[in-house]
Amino acid sequence: MQIQFSNSAPGDVRLVAQLVNQGNIPSDLEPTISDGATAARFKGRVGQVFEGFVVRNEHLTRVALAGAGEADAANRDANLEKAGAALAAKYLRSGETAMVVDFSGADLSAEQAARVLLGLRLRCWSHDEYRTKLAEEKKMTLTSATVINAPDGTEAAWATQDAIATGVEFTRTLVAEPANIVYPMSFVERCQKAFEGTGAELTVLDEDEMTKLGMGALLGVGQGSRQPSRLLAIRWNGGKEGEKPTVFVGKGVTFDTGGISIKPAAGMEDMKFDMGGAGAVAGAMLAMVGRKAKANVVGVVGLVENMPDGNAQRPGDVVTSMSGQTIEVINTDAEGRLVLCDALHWAQEQYEPARIIDFATLTGAIIISLGHEHGGLFANDDALADDILAAGKASGDSMWRMPVGPAYDKLIDSPIADIKNVGPRGGGSITAAQFLKRFIKKGTAWAHCDIAGVVWADKPGATWDKGATGFGARLIDQFVANTLEK
Repeated sequence: MQIQFSNSAPGDVRLVAQLVNQGNIPSDLEPTISDGATAARFKGRVGQVFEGFVVRNEHLTRVALAGAGEADAANRDANLEKAGAALAAKYLRSGETAMVVDFSGADLSAEQAARVLLGLRLRCWSHDEYRTKLAEEKKMTLTSATVINAPDGTEAAWATQDAIATGVEFTRTLVAEPANIVYPMSFVERCQKAFEGTGAELTVLDEDEMTKLGMGALLGVGQGSRQPSRLLAIRWNGGKEGEKPTVFVGKGVTFDTGGISIKPAAGMEDMKFDMGGAGAVAGAMLAMVGRKAKANVVGVVGLVENMPDGNAQRPGDVVTSMSGQTIEVINTDAEGRLVLCDALHWAQEQYEPARIIDFATLTGAIIISLGHEHGGLFANDDALADDILAAGKASGDSMWRMPVGPAYDKLIDSPIADIKNVGPRGGGSITAAQFLKRFIKKGTAWAHCDIAGVVWADKPGATWDKGATGFGARLIDQFVANTLEK
């Protein structure tokens, strides 16, 4: 969606939307609208939308009132996003192509008005590229919004949110694309195109380079696929010169069959989103580069496809990671941690980060623990964990802290190698985190975000349609804004 600002509404406007705080229907509306809203029990609660029709300037005009909730609500910003998103959900496929958002009487700050527009923009994203026979009434029509009577400074505030929205949309697109379209090399190519001319530095390692570095864990996952594996790093130096970067590492399994430990057929098509962590990291980097974040940050993604051909690794194989630690592969469907351990070690060697945080659709066990409401957070540093939790709350990408510790660590000791890639059935998401922790250098603050239950939605949410949610991109951006750009 294109959003522009104007001093007045276009002359041919057909749809005008206004924000209404709970219990405060504007008194200057036409009686047809105000009385109609009252009759329809419209109160201005969050997500409520009322519409009516009036003649303005000799044109029939569709007037929409969007409920913004209580003006003093503690979660005011989130409510404003939901208000904008509710407008998008109602009119995205309505036949209307343009909307005027009128902020008169809304009593918002510039930042709050920008959050309304962010919700509008995010909920307008949909992935219909391959649907060639959609009925007319199901096609997206709403493509632009003109903002009038905005608080002073809204346009500048929107420039920041616009960059964030672009990053979230990039994440969603990567996650939503099928595996024959987005695979390791095409993921890299899309990033190269997206970051071209931005000032970000991109580094790509091919299989020969990773072999020389000893990345046997990552390469072992992809050895059964015809699609060659890749490692991609995106670096943005927007902070103080010489200051150690914060590194974000993403799991990028562009399709996961489970390998020889093959998954059940039912639902396997969803495994195109097993690169959700890599998508989140790439989208967050695009957002931060777009808004010129004043921080030194690096995004590293390990990109593989896990397939079960005659060259695929077998249960019982032992591989050697870049760190030198040997791994007994008990289950080839526990592949994400094998990708991440080499990516994490390489990132530490390459960048000597101040802190390192990984994002991965790592375990089904985290869905059993937390459902589809929170991502699971594991960390070796309490301050880092608190910062991530705070960023999750502020961005809407909610996390919940889970334990790690020696009692779980011993569950992944191998009788023939340094470590095995799975433990017992109980605590599956915890032993996965313990596996990754063994590859973190002493003294390095680290956190692991298991986002398996939140990167994809089977039904629409407040600010996303059914499908890819973009989870993680805003969390990373918010974390950087909160902790590195003070």
